[in-house]
Amino acid sequence: MTTMTPEVFRAQFPGLERSVHLASCSQGALSRELAGELLDFQSSIMERGAPWDLWMEKVEEARNRFAAFIGASPQEIAVVPNASAGAYQIASTQTYGNGRDRIITSELEFPSVANVWVAQEARGAKIGFAQEHAGTVCAEDYAALIDERTKLVSVPLITYRNGSRLPVAEVIQIARAHGAKTFIDAYQGAGVEPINVRELGCDYLVTGSLKYMLGVAGVAFLYVRGGLTDEVSPQLTGWFGRRDPFAFDPRAVDYPETARRFESGTYAVPAVYAAIAGMKMLAQIDQTEVQRHVAALTRELTEELTTAGLQLDSPLDAARRGPQVALIDENPSELAAFLESKHIIASPRGRAVRIAFHYYNLSEDITTLLKALDEWRHI
Repeated sequence: MTTMTPEVFRAQFPGLERSVHLASCSQGALSRELAGELLDFQSSIMERGAPWDLWMEKVEEARNRFAAFIGASPQEIAVVPNASAGAYQIASTQTYGNGRDRIITSELEFPSVANVWVAQEARGAKIGFAQEHAGTVCAEDYAALIDERTKLVSVPLITYRNGSRLPVAEVIQIARAHGAKTFIDAYQGAGVEPINVRELGCDYLVTGSLKYMLGVAGVAFLYVRGGLTDEVSPQLTGWFGRRDPFAFDPRAVDYPETARRFESGTYAVPAVYAAIAGMKMLAQIDQTEVQRHVAALTRELTEELTTAGLQLDSPLDAARRGPQVALIDENPSELAAFLESKHIIASPRGRAVRIAFHYYNLSEDITTLLKALDEWRHI
């Protein structure tokens, strides 16, 4: 792959000519590719009315592209509405008893996933939360809770709250040693972090397309390691969870042997078009180079902010820091609104404003941000 420079990549996002987009942890910037795919969807209705054959081809294209992106096979990918649906499908197909009834998560898990695990208490599951220490959770914190009673261990690749990189590989090894399955939420990393599920060795992974994957909300992808079987068949199902959806048999509930068994109703077709656009964009760039570029930006901003005496919620250790820097402020929402008035888009969450970088961000964006923050401090 020929490495595309950040400057060339950036030129494909027209909005960056007039604004600084630092909110990829919430929504990626709009590319020309994305705008074009959404116009193609609009045209498909205008020209053909209801071209389901075309739309199903698009779903399969998205499935194939995502599989290649994470080093999986298309048969291991389910197309689902969101991360919660993906987590629920996995949680609901487990049984809780016979000595294995524990789900281990952490305080840094996004509620979209963590709430699903906690809801399984009604089915007999027992939930363990690895405790947060100084904005992160260490492998030892998970290890203290994982034993032969553990059914499933869930760990985010990067935490949404402050961009801390969690010890995913180590946790997977610990869980495997105790016979537990592992679930990875890659939403805050996919698109700016190299991901290869064969190397990770996880059993399940979920992510969606609206953040660093450069699409929009409405579609997510669930990886299910080939060969895994379900203890209970998926209860959330529908016509696309059938072996032949277009048989239209209301009595048959036959599940495919592939990850498609976790799919349910009609896909959000516009979001599928958008996901394809995002993955086309990501296919132009090397993920290792993206990670290096983003790491340089987070290091630069971290050094500038700490030198200015500002307090961060994100790790100071570069090895533990993902693609965002979390700046603590007394009024995060007001600060984000002020930045927006300066055409700088950031994402408030909790006690901090999250400043997230992608390959299209440059050092000049940091200069613009620092100038605005200086104005904010002197209001």
